[in-house]
Amino acid sequence: MTRNPTPYRKLISARPWLGLTAAVLVSVAVAGCATRVAVRGNLPDSERLAEVVPGDMSREEVAEILGSPSSVTPFDSHLWLYISEKTETFAFMAPKVLERNVIMVRFSDKGLVKEVKKLDLSSAQDIKHVERITPTSGNEITFWDQLFNNMGRFNKNNTDSVTPGGPTGGGLP
Repeated sequence: MTRNPTPYRKLISARPWLGLTAAVLVSVAVAGCATRVAVRGNLPDSERLAEVVPGDMSREEVAEILGSPSSVTPFDSHLWLYISEKTETFAFMAPKVLERNVIMVRFSDKGLVKEVKKLDLSSAQDIKHVERITPTSGNEITFWDQLFNNMGRFNKNNTDSVTPGGPTGGGLP
């Protein structure tokens, strides 16, 4: 009994460049799925952060040392936040947070540094989103209402109706 070579082996042996082309295409496809790492935000280094001393420094001095904050809390202008985040994304998947750091600088009413606190990803809390729909007032029109309510609404044989581009009424017959 003779053994027939598989059709794939026959095809590859007949055209050696086909195997090379397939290998290149597969390697390009795999390279397109490489992991991307992104670093965002403003995180001052620890040496600069050590220069900020509570009780002795004003907002202007903190801004000179650490730079402008990433955010100033909207309801409490006495709190500055310096936020930095490092994420990793693989192909089309959702980004995964590898590292997140937040430096909170709180000022007193006199504008002097009151507290400097550093938080990391271990301090983070998960927030659950509430899936609700706000009801609106008015009629809810279904697909069938839209379809059948327009039947007979437009009468093509009515000569008394206003024609598009014509006068809007009030004229002589």
